Amino acid sequence: MIDITLENFETALVAGSQQRPILLDIWAPWCGPCKALGPVLEQLEEEYAGRFELAKLNADEQPEISGQLSQMFGVRSIPFCVMFVGGQPVDGFVGALPPEQIREFLAKHVPSEEVLEADQDAATAEQLLASGQTESAAALLEDALAKDPGNDEARFELIKLLVAEGALEGAQHIYEPVAARATGPLAEQRVAAFGHYIEALAAAREGRSPQALEQALAADKRDFAARFELAQLFFAAGQFTQAMDELLEIIMRDKAWNNERARKTYVAILEVLSKPAPKPAAVPPGAPGAAPAAKLEIAGKHQVQSADPLIDQYRRKLSMALF
Repeated sequence: MIDITLENFETALVAGSQQRPILLDIWAPWCGPCKALGPVLEQLEEEYAGRFELAKLNADEQPEISGQLSQMFGVRSIPFCVMFVGGQPVDGFVGALPPEQIREFLAKHVPSEEVLEADQDAATAEQLLASGQTESAAALLEDALAKDPGNDEARFELIKLLVAEGALEGAQHIYEPVAARATGPLAEQRVAAFGHYIEALAAAREGRSPQALEQALAADKRDFAARFELAQLFFAAGQFTQAMDELLEIIMRDKAWNNERARKTYVAILEVLSKPAPKPAAVPPGAPGAAPAAKLEIAGKHQVQSADPLIDQYRRKLSMALF
């Protein structure tokens, strides 16, 4: 449990909630319900064994923080608890609720033990991959998915390994539970990208050899079907820049070819190469569209991830080819 002040607000609460959820209990010494709620929250923090952290804020001593949060949520009484996740205040409740109701509230924001274990497995797998231990990494990613089927990045990393090994059926099996999210009006670009990746492997199995494709292109540089087939061979083999170079040749000559298939595949390669975007924090109920007062920086300081020069370079190439 930590006490929040103006001095440690940014480091302890905003930055701290980037690592794990923090429940901020806004209380006052004269508040009877606050005295009843405090021990319940402390017991729950112990029960959850580190899955969330409890923070306390004395409303009398820190009126600027408590006042701004109360205004954001439209709350005028205490005890008032605010959940911080990813550096943002995302939800809250008012009053000395019984433990079961608080558990229901926590369930919306605090990861289960299985989810935490899956995240740890995925993180360890990433370290193993960096050191070339692909078999051990694959086993950990499988364990992560078994514990948390909703762990998309563990799923995608496992698909990458399977495609690299040429294990088409295995990659299709891992992809199948999320395949529906790649289509329709709400299609998810990252999910669709890994669908394209698996399609490239399937096409590489059945298509012509690289030598036959090179001969076809030597005879006719505008043989876009052969060039696309060659790009898919490169894509499936993990030769991503070579694949994008071939796709650019098509895009520069015929942007709309085959229902923009070259552009869509190019974008898919960039997505496969990219790190996942950070999850956006939820907007607090009742919060105005404008950001909170800059003095407290409730919204936190989000660091922009360093760009990948290769990805940036090929994004620029695509932009130039399209316009």
